[in-house]
Amino acid sequence: MIKEFKEFLLKQNALALAIGVIIGAAVGKIVGSIANNVINPVIGLLLPGGDWRDAKIVLASTTDAAGKVSEVAIGYGQLIGAIVDFVIIAFVVFLIAKAFLPKPGEAPKTKACPQCLETVPAAATRCRACSQPIP
Repeated sequence: MIKEFKEFLLKQNALALAIGVIIGAAVGKIVGSIANNVINPVIGLLLPGGDWRDAKIVLASTTDAAGKVSEVAIGYGQLIGAIVDFVIIAFVVFLIAKAFLPKPGEAPKTKACPQCLETVPAAATRCRACSQPIP
């Protein structure tokens, strides 16, 4: 059973997928920390009112018998914060992908068959779809 499990891991690339998920989670924590501890405080300094993630539009406010105030509000600051976090994380993932993934090469040159309009390599002398000679 252990042998079959090892073969499954190697054959199905499950191990590579698991490593990718673990690394992705770690990078997500780092990027989230950068967003929360570096970028968001700078944004908070630039905006009047300080803690912009707590920004809200109060629709109704009531006070109960104990004197506790409860509000019904639209918390748009949390939404803006989530959008900022997403943009930062997406940008960092883009930079990592650009740095580590291979650059795509030039697409091979092609031409169209005059009979069936199938796309064939530029050096082809006969169409693979209709077998007609290509000038």
